[in-house]
Amino acid sequence: MIRLILVRHGQTAWNEGAGVERFRGRTDLPLDATGQAQARAVAARLRSEPLAALYTSPLLRARQTIAPLAAERSLPVQAHGGLLDIDYGLFQGLTRMEAAAAHPELYALWWTAPSQVRFPGGEALIDVQTRLLTLLDELVARHSDDTVAVVGHQMVNKVLACTLAGLDLDQIWRIRQDTAGINVFQQIDGAWHILCLNDTCHLASDANYKA
Repeated sequence: MIRLILVRHGQTAWNEGAGVERFRGRTDLPLDATGQAQARAVAARLRSEPLAALYTSPLLRARQTIAPLAAERSLPVQAHGGLLDIDYGLFQGLTRMEAAAAHPELYALWWTAPSQVRFPGGEALIDVQTRLLTLLDELVARHSDDTVAVVGHQMVNKVLACTLAGLDLDQIWRIRQDTAGINVFQQIDGAWHILCLNDTCHLASDANYKA
């Protein structure tokens, strides 16, 4: 009965709430000051969890998010390519307004039927889902009776949540994933159960968190 704690990375300069939001994708951004505080709050929130292993996207913002938890628990961090953010291709680095102006039809489709979008020079949601399914198989094989913490990205986490909930990928906009939000899933008798989705209470109450 593996228990999976899925965390979205903390805030960067390109995230919503930090200024002008951009399509981040594979751009290797660091956490900003708020994101660093969020990472400490995540570590405090998970302090009592019986964690057996830590996994993260190889990108810097995810590695920095899991670092305080890893240091506190003296656990190694395993970077996994399956957790990489979606490759936005030509959209990467653009603001929403810039993307809408440069690729109006594709941008509109992204908000109405995202499963049909393949970003020029990049990925489609099905590509993200395929590598996440491979990751899940590996985690279940290695940690069948463990609690494992995993740090991913907004789109990665949305796709994973939809997959575990049995939703099709056009439902990603129904799944909210705030920066440093925590989700908990557990596999019981081969079926995944949602125990917690996008919990951010630790950000509002933790003394280390400053918005």
